Amino acid sequence: MAPSHVLKCCKRAVNWVPVLFINLVIGWSYYAYVVELCVCKCPHFLLFLISYLVIFHIFLTMFIWSYWKTIWSRPASPSKAFGLPRAEKELYEREERAEVQQEILKKVARNLPVYTRTAGGAIRYCDPCQLIKPDRCHHCSTCEMCVLKMDHHCPWVNNCVGFSNYKLFVLFLAYASLYCLVICATVIQYFIKFWTKELPDTHAKFHILFLFFVAALFFISVLSLLSYHLWLVGKNRTTIEAFRAPVFTNGPDKNGFSLGFSRNVAEVFGDQAKYWFFPVFSSLGDGYSFVTRLVHIDPEQANSVLQQNGKRQVF
Repeated sequence: MAPSHVLKCCKRAVNWVPVLFINLVIGWSYYAYVVELCVCKCPHFLLFLISYLVIFHIFLTMFIWSYWKTIWSRPASPSKAFGLPRAEKELYEREERAEVQQEILKKVARNLPVYTRTAGGAIRYCDPCQLIKPDRCHHCSTCEMCVLKMDHHCPWVNNCVGFSNYKLFVLFLAYASLYCLVICATVIQYFIKFWTKELPDTHAKFHILFLFFVAALFFISVLSLLSYHLWLVGKNRTTIEAFRAPVFTNGPDKNGFSLGFSRNVAEVFGDQAKYWFFPVFSSLGDGYSFVTRLVHIDPEQANSVLQQNGKRQVF
């Protein structure tokens, strides 16, 4: 049997296959669009050629930028403050009774901004990472680490999508959709001409026909995923929370972190609109503590609570 480290290396290499596939598709689409379409098919229409190339390269740049930022943005993980102190850790590891272990965790959690629980009402503790999980934090078995505000592990970026790169991931989907839309909108006239045999049957025919089909297919699939994640942003939920409502001390609440549409959007994209459309981190908060839906609170206190930018828990 191969050593475990060899198996891990093989697994890591295999995990890059989807990313390699996406980059090969992007590289081929660039050749098909720029060379086969713009250079070979419309060299005499200079105005159209320039406008096509300018628009194409703008969306391609934003697409590639946001895509690779999503890939290389390391997922944020909990700090050492969420680990058990040495004495409590030794007690926890020696103790076999679950109820006593919970008492140890509750004692440590009193000094931490932790308000969500397991379905059974227990403190959420990660045994592999040996730390108390902050709210909205989950362990990723693929990355082998706990990820703050984890949404999901995406094989197409070979990375966990969470607090540190969720905005980048949404922009990646948005610019991928626009990139495919630009290709479809500018290629469709040549697609129709080739299909109706108004243009000569050359080797460019395959590239242009296939380019339209691939762009249309990717546009439909990516747009549906983008729509879903924009809905999640508006509700201030992660994919995990959409399938399993977070549990608070007073029970599960699927809208527990929702603060209204505008505030929910600001949590992901930030409160400065000039940064919204660029793949740079501008999300609000620290990834550890989150303002929750205002329940049983005086309306006059609401504004002062919301201004604290994710630093308090309110019930």
